[in-house]
Amino acid sequence: MRALIHPTAIIESGAVLHPTVSVGPYSIIGPQVVLGEDVVVSSHAVITGKTTVGAGTKIYSFAAIGHPPQFIKGTLDSGAEVIIGSNVTIREHVTISPGTPRFLNRTVIGDDCFLMISTHVGHDCTLGKNVILTNHASLGGHCVVEDFVIIGGLSGVHQFVRIGAHAIVGGMSGVENDVIPYGSVFGNRARLRGLNLIGLKRRGFSREVIHRLRNAYRMLFANEGTLAERIEDVEALFSDTKPVREILDFMQAESPRALCLPHMDEEQG
Repeated sequence: MRALIHPTAIIESGAVLHPTVSVGPYSIIGPQVVLGEDVVVSSHAVITGKTTVGAGTKIYSFAAIGHPPQFIKGTLDSGAEVIIGSNVTIREHVTISPGTPRFLNRTVIGDDCFLMISTHVGHDCTLGKNVILTNHASLGGHCVVEDFVIIGGLSGVHQFVRIGAHAIVGGMSGVENDVIPYGSVFGNRARLRGLNLIGLKRRGFSREVIHRLRNAYRMLFANEGTLAERIEDVEALFSDTKPVREILDFMQAESPRALCLPHMDEEQG
């Protein structure tokens, strides 16, 4: 088999394309790019730099992947990478920047992610599996977005922010602090509004686990005591429940950003 390359596409010397790859009209594939099995690149896309794309990924028109990052404090290192997993969907006008030598030197997109129109993944970001970025959502540099996160349209995420697994960010939100796993946040600036209960139900979490999560959430963000004291109380009662343990570990991990918290007068859970 031979790759299906449109005659107007430019495949630069050194690029490695699996024989099942398809590249549409006027697209450009740079000399350090590796495209895996069954990758489809539509027309007018540009993939450059040291970029690896996993099997079954689809890249739509006018996507720009691997160009030097929007980073004014240094230059692009020759080893800077973009690593894109398998079965990722990258829609029109998406931009993905490589890493920078001062930090990870790589940007990673996990398997089965869906990056909708005009979304941006900044340098040194790491996305887990099954992440959805809705139209025009943007991640600043160094963000960590864990598995099954959904980020709503027109939202902006500050540099170095962590968003825990199964969390959801509502549309048009400005997220400047870390979002706990399973959390639901929205607003400008975004505040924690409870748990992502709809997401938990859709992904098959049992009623017992959801019930324990809600009780743990209420305790963690109650008005009484310090946060450290509330974490101790939740650890004593609920740490044997895996999702609660994930939230506790997330909250106690070192981070340059504060935690995204609810307004204290809001109903919890």
